[in-house]
Amino acid sequence: MQLLTPIQDLFIQIDKIIHLLPNEVYTKKSKLLHNASIGQHVRHIIELYIELNNGYELGIVNYELRKRDLKIETDIQFASNAISSIIQQLNKPNKALELVVDYSLINTSKMIVQTNYLRELIYNLEHTVHHMALIRVAIKEFTNIKLDTSFGVAVSTLKYHKEEACAQ
Repeated sequence: MQLLTPIQDLFIQIDKIIHLLPNEVYTKKSKLLHNASIGQHVRHIIELYIELNNGYELGIVNYELRKRDLKIETDIQFASNAISSIIQQLNKPNKALELVVDYSLINTSKMIVQTNYLRELIYNLEHTVHHMALIRVAIKEFTNIKLDTSFGVAVSTLKYHKEEACAQ
């Protein structure tokens, strides 16, 4: 499956970076990120993939049901193990899924949207890049770690910058 490599690459980048961080930086709240920590962003990324995997067999995905496991956001090795587990479980055949969503704060108004496994992997890939960009902000705030220029940058943006550089 063509999506496996880019998703694996993102997780490898995340895993590599979190292992460079002291635990107090991984769990430190960033004022620039609305008091969220790097660990909370890593947890959020991981849990969406876990929920997709959990919903795959039943054919129903509901990201709101994610566990919000505080150990992922506070224990770097635990997060790393979760990343390894996700990578091992990604390669599944595409199939139709139902996505349960509820965007009401006032009452429950669940809606079911038809989707499929590949579409949800694409969503999670894009979502991962978005959160990596936020992680990048916190890493710059708290450390002197030099990140790869592609960390937290969408492939379409990287291609655009490459074309722009070639045109000049």
